Order: sequence, then structure tokens, then C-alpha cells
Amino acid sequence: MKKVKAFRALRPAQGYADKIAALPYDVMDSNEARIMVKDKPFSFLHVDKAEIDLDPAVDIYDDKVYEKAKSNFLALRSSDKMLKEEKDCYYIYRQTMDGRSQTGIVACPHVDDYLEDKIKKHELTRADKEADRIRHVDTLDANTGPIFLTHRPDPQLAEIVSSWVSKSSTIFSFVADNVKHEGWVVDCAESIEKIAECFKRIPALYIADGHHRCASAVRVAQKRREAKPDYTGEEEFNYFLSVIFPSDQLFIYDYNRLVKDLNGLSEADFFEKLKKSFDLEKASSAVKPPKKHSFGLFTNGNWYTMHTKKECIDESDPVQRLDVSILQNLVLSPILGIDDPRTNKRIDFVGGIRGLTELERRVKADMAIAFSMHPTTLDDLMDISDAGKIMPPKSTWFEPKLLSGLFIHDLT
Repeated sequence: MKKVKAFRALRPAQGYADKIAALPYDVMDSNEARIMVKDKPFSFLHVDKAEIDLDPAVDIYDDKVYEKAKSNFLALRSSDKMLKEEKDCYYIYRQTMDGRSQTGIVACPHVDDYLEDKIKKHELTRADKEADRIRHVDTLDANTGPIFLTHRPDPQLAEIVSSWVSKSSTIFSFVADNVKHEGWVVDCAESIEKIAECFKRIPALYIADGHHRCASAVRVAQKRREAKPDYTGEEEFNYFLSVIFPSDQLFIYDYNRLVKDLNGLSEADFFEKLKKSFDLEKASSAVKPPKKHSFGLFTNGNWYTMHTKKECIDESDPVQRLDVSILQNLVLSPILGIDDPRTNKRIDFVGGIRGLTELERRVKADMAIAFSMHPTTLDDLMDISDAGKIMPPKSTWFEPKLLSGLFIHDLT
């Protein structure tokens, strides 16, 4: 890596982290956000989704939204609820959910590593979503939402983090939505140098979640470089806010599929077509696929297990061997007529954290069929990123989500 730097974070003052921290802006719609901030005047959603403080008739991309975001941000940061670190530090952020912890380093990678593909991607981004965050970052002059990055495990870095956590006091510790959030400041010059050296030898970082936030942060840096031709590359705008976790601590949930109809087929005809590529068995209970290349199917009140026939799997291609690709290429497209899952209105996606009962509920309510998936693995994600390829949409669902408002990176 070129550089993953320490920085002077803007962060909640003692006792305010739980009152300010909020889920990422893109995991809920505006109406849900309005409900979530009821009786929460300091919630960071007032900054990240500022339309919640305007008339619902105002378009979410209206100038007024960005103006409101800036005014809310300036009011919060100038209050006694926030403080600015006096010197560059790294930070440690631990999340514990269902007895499992993931501990990452809050830091700022360099945009050149993204541009040179040392920060690797696995998803396409949408221009409208990028444009929104570009304007948000530019208007606030800050990265407010961290990018979720990962890397292959580094024992020395893990030891530094473990040692620091064991001997230091937290700057925040609270529980929100059944997830415990803890933070530490790494302010020792020797430890900061050791962490920086560890990152220099790590060959690549991988975007786990936050492709739009990352692309937008980089584009803001490019815009500022264009406006400042004599830039050195060390200005703060050349870096972007991230939390970086070792891959062996992360957990990917399944990302399940629902389809509104059987594309004009009877259930019997649909099953007959499935049998060309899958061994199909009726199940006595809900099916959570136990291994790769197997699926659960729920329709008309019944669960089935689908096992992909070996000759239908292309193990040589890291994208084509994904279960989401197998389902798309053998079922969704040729049988159910869903050629583009990004745009087709007949398909919906449900994160595995919602459970199989949510699939049953939706089929009984407004869908015809559900497919439960085996989760994509971190090795799959990194192999595809290393190959410079793109994963199909809705391939991964990470939990817990990184909260916004706990660490903010000023661009100047």
C-alpha cells in the first residue's frame, strides 16, 4: 500500500457517542429515517439524510438537502457534543454481535491506492448514487461515513491491536440494536509508526461494503486536484475515511431472492425445468443451505432443497462458480425470465439477517417463490477482486453495519 494514515478525527465527546451514532444513510429510506430520529436530536442521520428535517415533498437531491446537511453538521460540530483530536491518531473500532466480535482500525487510505487498484472493488456503482455522495462530501468538506475495508490477516497488525485494546480505556462503549460498539484512540507515536509500517507491506485492501462512498470520496479528491494543480498528494483531501478489518473476523450473511411469479409456468412445469440442472428434494422444514451450490426453495407452502448437478458448475471461473451466478444463469434468467436483476421489478432481495421466516412471509403476502442461499465467502470476494472481475448484484450482506458519526475525517 502507498499509505494508510492516522488522522485527527472529529468524534463525539464523552457520553455522546450513543446519542450521535447512526446506521449508514443507505440502509433505510427517508420515511424510515424520520421515524428512527424521533426524540433523537443529535442523531447523525440529521447530517447524512438531511431531507428528514425538510418537507417530505422536497426531492432528496434538491439543493436544500445539501444546505440543510451542512447547517446541521456545522451546528453539531461546534457544540459541546463533539471534539476534534489534537494530533493524528489511529482508532480502533470493535463491534460485537451474537457473541462474535470484529475489530478494525479506523484510518485514511490514500486515493492513489484506489486509482491504482490496490484497493480492490467487486461491485459496479450507479452514477446517481455517486453524484449524491460526491456533493454531500464536497459540501460538508468531510468524509462522514466510513468505507468498510478488509485485508488478508496480518499477525503483527493483529498483535498490535490486541495489545492496545487490552491495556487502554475505551472512548465509547454502548449497545445499539443488539450490537455492542467500542472505540479506542491509538495516540502513542511508536504504535502509530508500527501500524503504518504494517499497512505499507499489506499488498491490497478490499472493499467489503461502501463502493459508492469510496468512489465518491475519490472523485472529490480528483476534483480538488484539478482545482489545485500544484497539489502534493499529502493534502487531507487525498485520503478517505475507512474502517479496516482482517478478513478472518468478518461474517457474510446469505442474500436471498424472491420472485413475484413463475413466468407463466405451472408449478409442475417449473419443477420439470429445474430438474435439468438440479437434484430436487422436498424438505420437512425450512431450508438453510448447508454448503455451496445448494439452495432452498419455498413455494406454495412447501420447502425444497436444490443441489446443483456437478456438470452445471464452472469451478474454473471465480464469478461463475458463485451460487448467486448459478441461480441467475440456470434459474432466474432462462426459466423465470429475469435477465437483469438490477432493474427487473419482479425480483426482490432479502438479507439473511431477516431469517427464513421472512421469506415465508413474503411468499404468502406478495411473492410466488423464494430461494434461500448459501453465503458468499470472503475468499470468493477477494478472489474475484484480485481477478479484476465484478460480482453479481446483491451477492454479499455484511453485519453488523458500521455506524456513522463516531469518526469523521475533515478534508481540510
